[in-house]
Amino acid sequence: MNKYRIISISVVLLGVSLGFIMNNQPNSEPQSTQTTSISTAYSVSVITASKQNVAEKFSSIGTISANNDVAIISETQGRVVKVYTEVGDFKKAGSVLIEVDSELKEAAFKAAKVSYEKAKNDLTRFEELYKEKSISDSQMEQARWAFQTSEAAYIVARRQLNDTKITTPISGIVTARNVNIGSFVQGAPQSTLVANVVDISKLKVKLNIAEKDVFRLKTGGKVDITTDVFPSSVFTGSISTISAKGDEAHTYPVEIVMDNSKLQLKAGMFAHITFNPQSSSNALVIPREAIVGSMKNAKVYVVKNNVAGLRTVTVGKSFGTSVEVLQGLNEGESVVVNGQNNLKDNASVVVRK
Repeated sequence: MNKYRIISISVVLLGVSLGFIMNNQPNSEPQSTQTTSISTAYSVSVITASKQNVAEKFSSIGTISANNDVAIISETQGRVVKVYTEVGDFKKAGSVLIEVDSELKEAAFKAAKVSYEKAKNDLTRFEELYKEKSISDSQMEQARWAFQTSEAAYIVARRQLNDTKITTPISGIVTARNVNIGSFVQGAPQSTLVANVVDISKLKVKLNIAEKDVFRLKTGGKVDITTDVFPSSVFTGSISTISAKGDEAHTYPVEIVMDNSKLQLKAGMFAHITFNPQSSSNALVIPREAIVGSMKNAKVYVVKNNVAGLRTVTVGKSFGTSVEVLQGLNEGESVVVNGQNNLKDNASVVVRK
């Protein structure tokens, strides 16, 4: 009796298990089919590769110098009796800066002037007499010699008197004054340095440019100039000279001139020069951000029919945030510029508008 009971219970349990398996079998197959049917498409942004006329800019740093910097020396000997300038004063060309004692020079000038005027009058009188043949040839020659000698002495005396007033030959700002009232100054050959005057109404920037860049420059070409003092201000300059001879480092001296009529800048400041060569090329250009990997082993993703293919390209020069593509890409192709970090070769993509 117990034996038949155990067998019955086993049969019931087996039936229940088979029923459970049969009921769950149809549900597992659709789930598997649904899972395998899911596909992933990445969202990306693209640009169209195009040819552009571009000019490769480059920069260099130089030091600003004055348009003219003159060391003013004494051409006479004597004691300083008057001073007409202080450091920082603006003086026009010809203005007197220092005056030296001129009493003896003035007396010598007056004596030379009298002798000159007498010799001039004598020559005029002798010429009239010579026309009338009232004097000999030797007397006429002696009168001319006396006039020329007195004229030379007069010119020397006048120059020596003028030299007692030391003037500036240029208009500019006095940056140094080395003598005071009572100072003794010397003339040539050991002339005393009395002052320094600079003209900064125009400024110069001298710098050395590498040979690969200097041949792209032309005199008169415009440049942009910035300084650390005025970082937000861009000044305009032009190339005034380009040396025909380089140095041992294969660099060539180039001089830039710029207007400074408002006297904003000073000599001795650093200047950042940006050159804008006029030459340009029709280059195939893409943004630098489109490049995957290094510039030496550059690759880009090119989208066609919503599929992004990884392609190796050869890049050339850089133009700001863009690069030139020499090989591996054609004009008009769509290049991924955003979203490429998640991509693999031949990945499906959705292009964001």
